Amino acid sequence: MASIRLWRLVLLLVATGLGHAALATDNPGAYYGVDPGGSRYSPLAQITPQNVDDLVRVWTFHTGDMARRDALALHRSKFEVTPILVGDKLVMCTPFNEVIALDPGSGKEIWRFDPKIRTDYHPANLFNCRGVAFWRDSASAPGPCATRIFTVTNDARLIALDLASGARCRDFGTDGEFRIEPGKKLLWPGEWQMTSAPTVFADLIIVGSAIGDNARVDAPRGTVRAFDARSGVLRWQWDPIPSSANDPAAASWGAGWEHVGAANVWAPMSVDEKRHLVFLPTTSPSPDFYGGLRPGNNLYADSVVALDANTGQRVWSFQTVHHDVWDYDIASQPSLATITIDGHERDVVVQGTKQGLIFVLDRDTGLPVLPVEERPVPQSGVAGESLSPTQPFPVDLPPLVPDHLKPEDAWGVTPWDREACKKLIGAARAEGLYTPPSLQGTLLFPFTGGGVNWGGVAVDAAKGIVFANTSRLAHVVTLFPADQFDAMDERYPDKEVSKQEGAPFGMKREVVLSPLKLPCNPPPWGTLAAVDLNARKILWQVPIGTTEALDPIGLARKLGTPTFGGPLATAGGLVFIGATLDNYLRAIDAKSGAELWLGHLPAAGIATPTSYEWHGRQYVVIAAGGHGDAGAPTNDALVAFALPLPGEAGRSLWSRWINHPGRRLETHLVALLIVVVALLLAYRLWRARRRARLN
Repeated sequence: MASIRLWRLVLLLVATGLGHAALATDNPGAYYGVDPGGSRYSPLAQITPQNVDDLVRVWTFHTGDMARRDALALHRSKFEVTPILVGDKLVMCTPFNEVIALDPGSGKEIWRFDPKIRTDYHPANLFNCRGVAFWRDSASAPGPCATRIFTVTNDARLIALDLASGARCRDFGTDGEFRIEPGKKLLWPGEWQMTSAPTVFADLIIVGSAIGDNARVDAPRGTVRAFDARSGVLRWQWDPIPSSANDPAAASWGAGWEHVGAANVWAPMSVDEKRHLVFLPTTSPSPDFYGGLRPGNNLYADSVVALDANTGQRVWSFQTVHHDVWDYDIASQPSLATITIDGHERDVVVQGTKQGLIFVLDRDTGLPVLPVEERPVPQSGVAGESLSPTQPFPVDLPPLVPDHLKPEDAWGVTPWDREACKKLIGAARAEGLYTPPSLQGTLLFPFTGGGVNWGGVAVDAAKGIVFANTSRLAHVVTLFPADQFDAMDERYPDKEVSKQEGAPFGMKREVVLSPLKLPCNPPPWGTLAAVDLNARKILWQVPIGTTEALDPIGLARKLGTPTFGGPLATAGGLVFIGATLDNYLRAIDAKSGAELWLGHLPAAGIATPTSYEWHGRQYVVIAAGGHGDAGAPTNDALVAFALPLPGEAGRSLWSRWINHPGRRLETHLVALLIVVVALLLAYRLWRARRRARLN
């Protein structure tokens, strides 16, 4: 025992000396997405396919929200944070924008900052904070606020905090914060908010915004802003929507540029520090499902846009959807990687989309590195609509999700259930991907939640492999004349009905579910795939997630669940992923897709995990916050896993068995059997004693 304590002390002294010598701009886990380019690839390799089954939970931290927040606020929140390791602190934010610094080895709280946001309203994108960023003042001597944590809030404030203490950096903005104005009067306080981590380039802090969908044509604009990291002064701003008829992009909007909004950047951005470029994933213009008031391709919306990070000037853009009327915005961080393709080393941007497509673009020009072609798509939208006749498709990278759903494909657990789904699918207009919204009701497959959503992809650049998790559900979007909004809203109180104020049509959107509230499209409903960019093929694709948490008796059928969150690939040959609606963090073999380990969580891990090294030990950490909207109970836990230290016991055989999905039902049966056997033995013992007394 003494030798173990000595070993720990040596590690502590060495790691502490190294940790304070350099504040890691290159430490694994120092950025949302692992590195400034959002590769989601960790160079750590201590945990491997050979030892991952020994991984144990080493600490759990609770933010306190479950005890301190009322039920309504919790229902309006999502705990989707990915913490970052900065110096000797693991820093995270809660859905209500509290910033908390933890000890990376123990999970104990060091400091906490509360911006005290209001919680008595309903944000369009729920209360959410996916991460924070750090900045180190290279021109400043060590001291207060020489290293700053930057966070944005649901009520649109950019706040600077001292890493050491959590105190406000009061020389930034006004008393340590800058309140960002939307530029238009909001319909309600939560129509415009900020949910993703800020992006740092040199001495600039760059932020986007999240905007409520479908409320109106004249929504706030999706302006991206850069602020001075020391003073909070606005240095530049870039608007994806033209500001005048003289703008070269104005022709692609008709007269719509004067009135429409959105095309915002709600997902994280990426930075190429060498090229001085920041990469933006822009969204669809307002409103989502009618574009007749913005005729044309609507340039810079639904695009990967590269800006000069120093000035905010556009360098290039690549549009993934022309004239979007499907809410197929770019919902995830562009991933930067240097990959050898066809024998040539290329600096690329890898972008996954809600349609389940992967685009690979040249980082200097935005031109496709792997070929893209324009293909004809369905036409004949509603009156006044002006659809694009074609849409861009990768030529030889296969899609990750199917894009057609026919009545004969309907799925159900009973013949009655399946027949009901068959009718629902058959009643909608369904001509495949990019079928326009209609008065009849149009089937959107995949649905507007993905394909690939905000979790993004992970890129193993050395092998040229992209890992992507996808969701496979269907929406039906039905348009109706705007003057019928009140009647439709009253008729469908439990469905999403939006007015699209200013447009001639309102809309109703609903997931296609059976009477038993199960998806009508066949499983799997969530998958994880590995795509080889050189071979132009899917190496493997496996369902992730079971029905354990959703089934009343805990039957864990491996049908896959919709996924919310992203993957983390590691140099150890593993892909870690939560994202599913059951309560597990999974370790997947990067070579084969085999599920090698499951770590039980207090709730569904609807977040992207991170990994970091602390005192010579690799940790894997994920937020386990559930997802109330999707039926997974909420929680406020941050959970860390690591391999046992020398002398510590690993997982027992019982623990390995009990924590496997599907064991809940089997555990109940085993427990029942044990109880029955115990009762029989007790009865036999009682009878034996009774006979002995009688004799």
